[in-house]
Amino acid sequence: MNVTELPIHDWLPIVFLGLMGLSALIYVVLDGFDLGVGLLSPLSKSESDKNLMIGSIGPFWDANETWLVLAVGILLVAFPLAHGAILGALYLPTMFMLVGLTLRGVAFEFRAKGPAHQKQLWNRAFFAGSLLATVSQGYMLGKYVIGLQTGLYAVLFASLVAVCLTASYGLVGACWLIAKTENALQKQAVEWARKLLIGTAMGMLALSVATPWVSPRVFDAWFSFPNIIGLAPIPLVSVALVIGLHVILKSLPNADDKYRWAPFAMTVALFILAFSGLAYSFFPYVVPEQYTVWDAAAARESLTIILAGTLVTLPMIVAYSVFAYKVFSGKATPLTY
Repeated sequence: MNVTELPIHDWLPIVFLGLMGLSALIYVVLDGFDLGVGLLSPLSKSESDKNLMIGSIGPFWDANETWLVLAVGILLVAFPLAHGAILGALYLPTMFMLVGLTLRGVAFEFRAKGPAHQKQLWNRAFFAGSLLATVSQGYMLGKYVIGLQTGLYAVLFASLVAVCLTASYGLVGACWLIAKTENALQKQAVEWARKLLIGTAMGMLALSVATPWVSPRVFDAWFSFPNIIGLAPIPLVSVALVIGLHVILKSLPNADDKYRWAPFAMTVALFILAFSGLAYSFFPYVVPEQYTVWDAAAARESLTIILAGTLVTLPMIVAYSVFAYKVFSGKATPLTY
């Protein structure tokens, strides 16, 4: 079915697919950096630096998770068939992700408010929750990419994606710390980012090779003519961003703290390109090889009502996020109550 030939009312599922994809992308970027900070937290031996790292995400981490709730909510109400298929196949990693996010939230509060002798316990819990949530999300993404297949091969592929996503979250977390911290911690964050950039680049390369190999449809979508020419900017710009990141990280930190946001912005651009490639690879499927966006969509009358509510809710979430990031735009300080 050609999208351009659809009657106007059948564009509603595409609108909701776009809203769901946008929410998922924003979640990966925003919660990605605070999960990344959690993953990096054990690498700092200084308790004061640890406090500063966690303080850098203090005003943001819980609001960042709103985008995950929005993405899953849209999946549930706009694409109920896909919601059942995806969460039915991924209920176990979904449960682990929720346990990780809960553990991280509890540890975040208790490490600041609990007895001093328990702080190390909650530090470890904070790392464990961040790692569990990240690995679970990566595993779920891997299973989704190959159409929720089962078996040893599917497990190995999903595990590879989990490792790659962990490195990517660590990279964006390190780049966040470069922008939000100073002195020794900033220098340490630059070193972390340099190492994680290598892992992220290798992971993206491995997935770029493996994904078309496991899906003939994806292979045809990318490597048939003239698609291969039209899509060439995605891998080429991604390579340029990786090289640019490597160059700019070699120049940081500097005396005037110039370009401190550049690594974070470039990493976000890399995420956007990767997400765009995935979106192109699977459209028009909501569940790869199973349900198209029109097959899985709710009744059009329901979508119309839901869209009205979304158009009220979404600007409020965006406005709050922009306000929070503007208010806390300066350098991080230790989190206190």
